[in-house]
Amino acid sequence: MAELVTLWRYRDLPEALVAKSKLDSDAVTCFLADFEIVRLNWFLSNAVGGVRLQVADEDAEHAWALLSEEITAGFTAEETGEAYHQPVCPNCQSRDVAFDYFHRGLAAAVLWVISLPVWIPKRSWRCEDCGHEWKADYE
Repeated sequence: MAELVTLWRYRDLPEALVAKSKLDSDAVTCFLADFEIVRLNWFLSNAVGGVRLQVADEDAEHAWALLSEEITAGFTAEETGEAYHQPVCPNCQSRDVAFDYFHRGLAAAVLWVISLPVWIPKRSWRCEDCGHEWKADYE
């Protein structure tokens, strides 16, 4: 029986699911430990150590190489022929960026004060490497 190795811990489910789907697409058998606990109550994520991405010991090196691949600059969808270009951080040129739709911290503060959830739009890009934020013409 193969020993399971934890490759990475994720606080958020979407990140864990993306990593799992990347490994699944290359036929690497993997598991998300504590997925159900975090899915049922996200506030317990830090208490249980997050969602753990686990693979068999013999697949660990290959899985780590897949997850460490460079983010591609772009691709073209086969069905539509539409081209997609990955946004780049203007500060450090990293492609590891995320789009923030709303102010999480400000929305949490308003929720705490008036006890009503409020959607406060932000619409900006954030670099995961250097933390730089910027507005963009596209979303």
